[in-house]
Amino acid sequence: MKLNLMNDTLQIELDFWEQFLAFSFEKILTIPLSHIINVSTAEPKSNWAEIRAPGTFLPGVIKAGTYYNPEGKEFWYVTREKDYLTLELRDEPFKRIVLTIDNALDWANRIQGEI
Repeated sequence: MKLNLMNDTLQIELDFWEQFLAFSFEKILTIPLSHIINVSTAEPKSNWAEIRAPGTFLPGVIKAGTYYNPEGKEFWYVTREKDYLTLELRDEPFKRIVLTIDNALDWANRIQGEI
């Protein structure tokens, strides 16, 4: 997974396997920085009342794809790693995007500095 800050947008580029496991037709998720409400590196709360549609879930291994819960539609791509990056959004199809990426704290600081 690659993240890029370009022209007032955040681009999240998924590789082939990430797209496959997340059942994502989009290779690149593009989010205007003005639509990012909050950025966090805290471990996100998961909800038992969520519905995966579509996606992949193996407890303790991977949670990837689109999930629906009482708060709305979310995109997750997290693995065993603990470097979480959570983006809370407005005016976007996803209310929240949760990722595990290398250097999550650095990315959080960079994104926070831009919004």
